[in-house]
Amino acid sequence: MSTSGGAAISSEQLKARYIGTGHADMTKYEWATNQHRDTMASHVGHYDQLSYYAVAQNESVGRVRAQMLEKMLEPCGPPPTRKKQQEQSSSS
Repeated sequence: MSTSGGAAISSEQLKARYIGTGHADMTKYEWATNQHRDTMASHVGHYDQLSYYAVAQNESVGRVRAQMLEKMLEPCGPPPTRKKQQEQSSSS
């Protein structure tokens, strides 16, 4: 990758600039959550797309927006328990 001036951008700089690009220690759940939140934010941010969903669901635009914003809280459900947490709780 490069900037508009032609200088190369390292992957660390790219990841610092764009949160959704992830990192090596990112879990599948974190990655999926980021993807779902980005998608919902895009739908809410583009009125025409939001209006399309509202017509398809036979709901008001405000209600569809509220539903999508609510889905952004936990788009993939509750987070899974981590192995380290399970090991600590079972050894105690």
